[in-house]
Formats: sequence, structure tokens, C-alpha cells
Amino acid sequence: MTDKTENPAHTSSGWRTATRLLHAGVERTPYGETSEALFLTSGFVYDNAEQAAATFTGDAVHYQYSRFGNPTVDALQRRLADLEGAEACIATATGMGAVSSALLAQVRAGDRVVASRALFGSCHWIIASLLPQYGVETVFVDGGDPDAWGEALSKPTAAVLIESPSNPMLDVLDIAAVSERAHAAGAIVIVDNAFASPVYQKPLELGADVVVYSCTKHIDGQGRVLGGAILGKAEWINEVVLPFTRNTGNALSPFNAWVMLKSLETLPLRVDAMTRNAAAVADWLAEAPGIVSVRYPGRADHPQYEIAKRQMSGSGSLVAFEVAGGRKGAFAFLDALQVILISNNLGDARSLATHPATTTHMKIGPEERARLGISDGAIRLSVGLEDSADLIDDLARGVAALKSGGFAAG
Repeated sequence: MTDKTENPAHTSSGWRTATRLLHAGVERTPYGETSEALFLTSGFVYDNAEQAAATFTGDAVHYQYSRFGNPTVDALQRRLADLEGAEACIATATGMGAVSSALLAQVRAGDRVVASRALFGSCHWIIASLLPQYGVETVFVDGGDPDAWGEALSKPTAAVLIESPSNPMLDVLDIAAVSERAHAAGAIVIVDNAFASPVYQKPLELGADVVVYSCTKHIDGQGRVLGGAILGKAEWINEVVLPFTRNTGNALSPFNAWVMLKSLETLPLRVDAMTRNAAAVADWLAEAPGIVSVRYPGRADHPQYEIAKRQMSGSGSLVAFEVAGGRKGAFAFLDALQVILISNNLGDARSLATHPATTTHMKIGPEERARLGISDGAIRLSVGLEDSADLIDDLARGVAALKSGGFAAG
């Protein structure tokens, strides 16, 4: 047991991803259990008062309290770090807990943060509203404009936050190019990698400093529990982020950690199958009447297709598309679906569709949505594990609703 979060030495260095996700980071109890143990405990006891005192001074290594450390949570952190190729990991209560902790632990009043404009609604709020309240200057950039990055990073900067692919329109940013500019400005680069998943993209290998996840998405991927993760260099994690998360209470439940450990065992299988379905769905939508446009990183008509091909090993399970008829057309399409569920979650085994303009990105306002290409007809589709033929049949119901509503010809 260790009170630090770095990934300890083990024999996984030569293993491939599927094997790592079953065996990496295991620390069995004397009982020799096959599955990782679940330690549902709030606190821990000491052999004597001297050991307790030494634990609090750091002179003894012993678990103190599950807000500070827990064997099940540690097992998840070790496995995620191994998967990501990171020195260390901190698991958090939610994905937004990971984003907010990574930023708030890093910046101080008077610092400067630059972010891509294409962000999830809550991430946008942190940059636009929260950080300025604490005296942090924030700047939004069109993520695909190198000149805009050059101008924004011409001044000293503490942190850069980007999503790639972005939520909800699947913009793909050049992580290596952004990281190079950011480092020249003195910034650490934080990449939200939830849409690509750790299976298909390795931001640390592309030059980023920190990767954050909503583990709720593909990592659990079955709609059960919330969780997040922050991954990076051990020194930064342990000296900068760990004091913040421990003392502010952004701790992951041991039960949620155990569920995610089980989910990681099937992560590549699920993501690969979902991606095959997403590719089939995207191609079908591109030819369907009433569909104005389709965005999928694996299609050659995606505006950043070449970047996606270069930095992602798979195209992912998300498809963004626009239907004719604006909000009314989008609602008619969504309400006609029988297999695909309406939900603002994503990365689930079940296919989920959402209308960003009235849900996840409602609060950023119509002007900002327009700048991000989020029209009233835009739909974000998270493709699941159903039979692709059933999904296409279901989407055909949506298309039929567009036609019957007078939103599409043919």
C-alpha cells in the first residue's frame, strides 16, 4: 500500500491493452481473490497511537480515511495510469470534478487560462464564469485556428484546456500543435479525452501534460455510476492536485471504483463494437433525406479528418448531425425513436441521443452556440452496442417523422 498515487512497478510493460485491463495494478489481499476486493469503509484503524501519529506526519505508510485513500480506489488509479501511460492518477467523484480540480489546483489569482471555445457546457461555465470570480483571466480560442492560438498564447499562461473530439460537434484539435504553443507560453495542457476514450487517443504521447476523463462515459459505459480521473506526471499530481482533492473532498466512492475496475475489463471490446456501429450509422445518415449534415471523425468529409486520422487510432462512438426543421424537426426526429433513448449521457452500452441546444449547451446562449456550430437542428448521437441494423431502422423512423412533419422532401 502507498499513500502516493504513482503507478508502482509491475510486469505489465510488455502487455497489450486488453491484457493490461485485466491484470495491471492488481494488489491482492492475503485471501488471494481473483476479482479485486471492494473495501467499503470510511476509515481505518491503527495498531497503536504511535502509528496513528506517524501516519499523519507521513513517517508511516498506512491508510487514514477513504477521502484520502482507499485500496479499491488505488487499484483503479493504478490501472488507469497504466492504460493511459501516465505516471500517476487521481480518481474523482465525477468527470466535472476532474476538470475543476485540475484547473483550480493549478491556477492562482492573476494567472491566465486559455481554452478552446468548443467545450462541454459545464466546462464552458468554469472558464467563462467561475475562474474570473477568483481573479483568473480567461480567453476562449477557436480551436481550429492556429493564428488565434498564437495570439492567445503570446502572453504567459498557466493552463490550457481543450476537448478533442469536442462536445457536441466533434471538432478535432491538433493536440501536438496546441501543446507546443502552450508550453512556449509556460502553460500546462489539459485535454479532456472522454470522447476518444483511452482506447483510441493518447494525449500524453502527443505532448499534453494532463488528461482528464468523465469515467461515467466509456470507462463505466453502462449507465451505472459517476466518476472522473486526472492523469499526469507524479510530481504534479502528488504535489499540486492531491492536496486540493483531499482537502476539498473530491473523492471517488470505493463502490464506484470497483464497478469501474470491472468495466475496464471489457472496455476495448465495447468501444470497438460501438465504433463499428457508429461508422455504419454515420454513413447511413449521410445519405438520408432530411439530414442536413453529418460529422464523424472517421469520414473523409469531417473538416479535421486528417488530424483525426493522425492522432486517433479509432473514430469513436459519437456522431453529430443536423436535421432539417430546426428545433421542431429535431424534436420530431427524437420523439420518433424507439430503440435509441433520449438522454444527455454518452459512451453508454445503449444508444443515446440528445438535443444540445436545449440540454447540455442550453446555458451558453444562442450566440455562443452559433459560433460553435450548434444549430437548433443539431443532434448528438452516442452509438451503443445494439445491432447496427436495428439502429438504422430506428433512425429511419426519425427520418420518416421529418418527412411527415414537412421538414424533409422525398
